[in-house]
Amino acid sequence: MTATPAAITPTPAGAVSAGPGPEPALGPGADATAAFRAAYENRYTWEPGFAGYRGRCVWEQPGEAGEATRRLEGTFVVGADLKAQVEGIDDPEVHKAVASQLWEVAIHRVRRSFEQTHGENTFTAGDSDAVGTEVVVGGRNAGDRYRIKDDVVTMVHRHIHGTVVTIFTESVTHTGSGYLSRSYTSQYADPTSGAPRGGLSRFTDTFVPLVEGGPWVLSERVVQTEACGDTPAGRQVFRFEGLEPLS
Repeated sequence: MTATPAAITPTPAGAVSAGPGPEPALGPGADATAAFRAAYENRYTWEPGFAGYRGRCVWEQPGEAGEATRRLEGTFVVGADLKAQVEGIDDPEVHKAVASQLWEVAIHRVRRSFEQTHGENTFTAGDSDAVGTEVVVGGRNAGDRYRIKDDVVTMVHRHIHGTVVTIFTESVTHTGSGYLSRSYTSQYADPTSGAPRGGLSRFTDTFVPLVEGGPWVLSERVVQTEACGDTPAGRQVFRFEGLEPLS
């Protein structure tokens, strides 16, 4: 491994210092397809043929007042099929949580062309604010919305399986081959009423290259979730260490 977390400087999403130049201003009602495509294609994805990787996994959760931090360790393998196999963690909920983080990161590294993902959609510019220019989706995924700024998708508002998820990206990590979200929030809500389904979650991700020049993979994820209803606030730390590529 040739880079460490300390060598990576997160950059606020609205103040990108590396990568493509700023896109031209879009007025409300303008065709935003080209601008959204540029942000979509600026995301970091793995090269086709990525064989997978393995390492150790560590899960930590702070204890309640006076209690020690819970810590569980195991090993994992993410194969070329992007499926994560976790061993050595007996707690079923923690096992599932660790595997889910690995799968969620891997599935977002798959390279799919803009046409494959969005070929049946249209994109129209809405208003602009500090987060970025709104992109209103029509066509197959009508009702979804995004915001973009400096070729970064700074907000996602998508309908998924009867619920709505809204994600705000606050800072990114530049890999030299696209950006990765560094700090962001995620909130699920009822699509009709807008009522929250669970507390707001805040993520802080650290990525490192497996070998010189990549591929880049997750080495740490910190998840802090606010209290909601009867569910208390919580904090979980996922660490992935001793990382090495599969041959």
